[in-house]
Amino acid sequence: MTSSTKKTKTPTTKTEDLYAIAETSGQQFLFKVNRYYDLDRINANEKEKITLNNILLIKDKEEISIGQPYIKDANIELEIVSHKRDRKILVYKMRPKKKTRRKMGHRQELTRVMVRSINKGKNSSLKDTNSETTKKSTNSKKEKS
Repeated sequence: MTSSTKKTKTPTTKTEDLYAIAETSGQQFLFKVNRYYDLDRINANEKEKITLNNILLIKDKEEISIGQPYIKDANIELEIVSHKRDRKILVYKMRPKKKTRRKMGHRQELTRVMVRSINKGKNSSLKDTNSETTKKSTNSKKEKS
């Protein structure tokens, strides 16, 4: 009986443990590698690769990185699979007791993308930006005097 109550861990692959939350087209999406997502229309050709830089969170196998508001030097590489249109949404407006009715429809333009990779930033670039800001501040002091 005790053997049936034990929980065994199944081995997981690295791609299952890796995901990112990014902001695109005014919404936040949870992206995983080798999955399809439908985003608002992106002005690019099919099979073209694009990158997203507004990464809010990245979770690896062991650590979680949270941006303030975005993670520096992190990006998600996407490949555009196709352009399509969403299903039709009907909008029906009616004013009671006035015999006014209006029926309209709308189909959203979408782009289907596939996530190819999620890249995390390096800390070495943070040191470079700090040295540049100190150089700029010393130059501005000399100009003022």
